[in-house]
Amino acid sequence: MRHALIFAAGLGERMRPLTDHTPKPLLTVGGKPLIVWQLEKLAALDVHYVVINTSHLAAQFPDTLGDGSRWGLRIRYAYEGPMPLETGGGMLHALPLLGPEPFLVINGDVWCDLDFATLPAAPQGLAHLVLVDNPAQHPCGDFALDATGTLHADGAPKLTYSGIGVFRREFLDHWHTVVNDAAGTPPRFKLRPLLDAAMAAGQLTGHRYGGRWEDVGTPQRLAALDTALG
Repeated sequence: MRHALIFAAGLGERMRPLTDHTPKPLLTVGGKPLIVWQLEKLAALDVHYVVINTSHLAAQFPDTLGDGSRWGLRIRYAYEGPMPLETGGGMLHALPLLGPEPFLVINGDVWCDLDFATLPAAPQGLAHLVLVDNPAQHPCGDFALDATGTLHADGAPKLTYSGIGVFRREFLDHWHTVVNDAAGTPPRFKLRPLLDAAMAAGQLTGHRYGGRWEDVGTPQRLAALDTALG
């Protein structure tokens, strides 16, 4: 994979007051901004182009990260305007900056010790998701995983989507026929309806990762991770 997309446009409402002046992916954990952990892993994977979508306090990203050359990366920023476009709209908005090959997607507010080199270079279907055991804040999970690696809406046990996955551009081909509540120009919509459509077509695969994964969604979880990494 030569391209990656990092979702970094969220308002960080659950992280206030920390995010009143700093975007959540730029909050420091273990001595460096959360997003830098991800950039270092992408550089180790030999990813060349990283698209970072931005909205809240967007100017801080290029001010902090520059063009990515310090990691051997080329960073491009996809500014979404003052209101984030959600994950689906954000991916669609960033698509012109991504290459023709499948690309890696990472939520900007997760920390994981997964070796990205273990991910498939291309999904068997439209997307391949990394799943983790359900955290306390999301006990019901998202998807059931069968023995073939195919994801289903029903079944047990259910696992949680980690916010890390590999997607084909074709995943978004028919978004306008799948999403019924897209609003605005550019359109704002969540990724989940597209994931459900791919799953219904048998085009969504995944695997369970049992290592360390943290959704850094609250100041308390950020502090706990910072202590663990320190």
